[in-house]
Amino acid sequence: MSMQLRTYKTLWGHQGSIKTAAQQAIDAGFNGIEGPVPVEPERIDALQDALAFYHLDYIAEVCTAGSYVPDRKAGMDEHLESLALCLPITKQLGAKFITCIAGCDAWPLKQSLAFFERAMEMAERERMIVSFETHRSRTLFNPWITMEILERLPELKLTCDFSHWCVVCERLLDTEPEVLAKVYQHAHHIHARVGYDQGPQVPHPAAPEYASALLAHQNWWQQIWQSQQSRGYESSTITPEFGPDGYLHVLPFSQTPVADLWEINCWMADTERAHFAQLFNTVI
Repeated sequence: MSMQLRTYKTLWGHQGSIKTAAQQAIDAGFNGIEGPVPVEPERIDALQDALAFYHLDYIAEVCTAGSYVPDRKAGMDEHLESLALCLPITKQLGAKFITCIAGCDAWPLKQSLAFFERAMEMAERERMIVSFETHRSRTLFNPWITMEILERLPELKLTCDFSHWCVVCERLLDTEPEVLAKVYQHAHHIHARVGYDQGPQVPHPAAPEYASALLAHQNWWQQIWQSQQSRGYESSTITPEFGPDGYLHVLPFSQTPVADLWEINCWMADTERAHFAQLFNTVI
């Protein structure tokens, strides 16, 4: 059996109930939902009910010690406590795995290594898979620190969001083939947002002026798929993750969005389903 592609709707930027999000996911052909781990009992129940009713998978998202940007004063123990709090809830919700936005970009290497070692030990005790995201403001904010950590922690799994690295490095990453080759071998999940040299999100990935950025990201994702196939993956997971909060371009003064986020994420999902099908000669 050939490897399959499973796509997930992000809850980032979703307006409305979790039931509405689940219905949108089904209507657009997604296999599941990716979003933050709820901690309030009523929100846990609502998510569990929606997943069961619509037969959707769930990828849990955990940000340690803060939101997407960490609390700069938080120590390693506070980061670990954030993950520990969510681990039993993700098990209750039947999450496929956790994608974790973790650590801090200002930490020295020794502290980062100690954090990831303890985080992986916690996940193993709970029999949960944790995949750590390549995210700005966090430990894995650039390719080179990530490679150093991977060399010392070969079991580390990555959620690859290369759009962050494009803006951190102020260039597309084709200048770093050796680093990327290492990263592909640890890639567990993909966040499919297209970044460029001056930002983590192009206004629209279909726009011809950003064709080179789209092609670069597609090439990286394709190499991840090929690596996963060689590692025995039966399916690959991908979440189109264009979002708001300063990522989505808006017009000055009026703050009118230049594009519709849901339309962009659906376009990205459809495009990568076709890309994957062509690569592996599968049916969409």
